[in-house]
Amino acid sequence: MKSFLLITFLALSVFAPDSRAQSVSSAPKTETVDASKSEAARQQPSSQDLSSRVPAPRPDDVNSLDAILKAIYDVISGPAGERDWNRFRSLFVPEARLTSATRKDGGPVRLLDVEGYARGAGGYFKTHAFYESPIANRIQKFGNIAQVFSSYASRTAPNEKPFARGVNSIQLFYDGSRWWVLSILWDEESPANPLPPDLATQAK
Repeated sequence: MKSFLLITFLALSVFAPDSRAQSVSSAPKTETVDASKSEAARQQPSSQDLSSRVPAPRPDDVNSLDAILKAIYDVISGPAGERDWNRFRSLFVPEARLTSATRKDGGPVRLLDVEGYARGAGGYFKTHAFYESPIANRIQKFGNIAQVFSSYASRTAPNEKPFARGVNSIQLFYDGSRWWVLSILWDEESPANPLPPDLATQAK
């Protein structure tokens, strides 16, 4: 992608001079952790809260993992001109992150939020045709969470030779009614960093 919830809970440890006291202290410590987790969960925005903070998605964009992966690429691809940035916003949680680890000429890693990406890429897309498509998606899924290694090819016209390839690491979750993108982290292929064989060619 030219082209996103980690909560850490700290429990106070109680140290006593004998092993019996240490054993007894473990019970309230566990209860404190459980209570902290429950309180934090109550403070997290619900799926309804998330939906109210982003534009309404196209139902077909977010009803499956395959659909949202397709939409990520589709929404940024096209001839020179405006992109549908509300469609783009609808795919992501409001606090999502898009991070480029491609360090050209030793430059810094670029950390962007959704609006930052839309501003930066939007200016480029207004005057440049850009088409990006997946080469291969390697999906790992557990319950309501998914991690996808998605190799990509970037072009200035459909079907022409790519001018760049790389890998998007995409983190997503399902809230019971739709899929959300939490983070996209990517790096570009280079002579010193070629795509691995299982990501370099499309599956037949």
